[in-house]
Amino acid sequence: MAVAPRHTDGHRTGTHAARAGRDAPSVTPLLEVDTASVHFPGARQPALHAVDLRMAAGEIVCVLGPSGSGKSTLLRSVAGLQGLDSGRVLLEGRDQAGVPAHLRGVGLMFQDHQLFPQHDVGGNIAFGPRMRGAAREEQADRVAELLRLVGLPGAERRAVSTLSGGEQQRIALARALASSPRLLMLDEPLGQLDRSLRERLVVELRELFATLGTTVLAVTHDQGEAFALADRVVVMRDGRIAQSGTPLEVWQRPVDAFVARFLGFDNLVGATIADGAADTPWGRLPVPSSSSQGQREVLVRPTGVRLVEAERGLACTVAARTFRGTHVSLRLDPVRGPRLEAACTLREAPAPGAEVGVIFDPDDVVVLG
Repeated sequence: MAVAPRHTDGHRTGTHAARAGRDAPSVTPLLEVDTASVHFPGARQPALHAVDLRMAAGEIVCVLGPSGSGKSTLLRSVAGLQGLDSGRVLLEGRDQAGVPAHLRGVGLMFQDHQLFPQHDVGGNIAFGPRMRGAAREEQADRVAELLRLVGLPGAERRAVSTLSGGEQQRIALARALASSPRLLMLDEPLGQLDRSLRERLVVELRELFATLGTTVLAVTHDQGEAFALADRVVVMRDGRIAQSGTPLEVWQRPVDAFVARFLGFDNLVGATIADGAADTPWGRLPVPSSSSQGQREVLVRPTGVRLVEAERGLACTVAARTFRGTHVSLRLDPVRGPRLEAACTLREAPAPGAEVGVIFDPDDVVVLG
């Protein structure tokens, strides 16, 4: 069951000018990936295939996709850790071909944090400024500033081994920010944390990046994490970008069945579209009059599967119900057509075996493609 993303608030509206593909913003993008391709020896298909991506300064982009979709290869290629077979990576308009990772001015934060155990917290955060030749006083000031920003003031002398998982994540982030990178790149940054901690920290991260104006390119497999953090979500499949848009756009209008299923939607069915309606195995469903005509696939979001008395709608039997915390997910076996998923409140949820009717909310019916 997919969870709706938060609505993007107004403080980052201008960053939405940057989009994947070739629709460049009016100013030079901070990051431009131009037809980037990577093919590993012996692989059946490219890890990246002619990928185009542009990011504006201050934008947060999260790359989603299943294992093997190319998202981590994209991140490593931008960082300079993976060479391209063709295409270009440009930072602030400058081609990065031949520029090693440590000279690209990017910050990296990985899932396992990779903190230096031989250094205390302050030593970890000061590593970047120290490598750049910053004076001791400047290093100390930067460490203190970042510890305040990540909510761990005064932790300079703590040993890394004494940190909790959430604290390690904060210190790794502070270390990545210490050199004031023009682009911060995160690879599954919250992947090792438990769900409640991830949900809390992702909100804190967005607030921190907004305060600093940080440009962020993040890779994650967690859709909820991406929807909560990103200005723009990029979904990858087989080394290509399948869809790019704001979290709300991607969630409301997935472009195809792959994206829909990756987001957790299962109510997909073939249909014939004509005259503002879709003829489906579940019956005739209303669709927007502007929908493409002919044979298409139709998605019905679970929130659009409404329960009524059995005699009023499509007759179904409740096969199972699962409590999801904020709602109950119902598995329904209709008298015709494939199984349906519905979402309702706990108070409204019928027991397994109950006979119910179903009607469909037009606002939750999406014609794919």
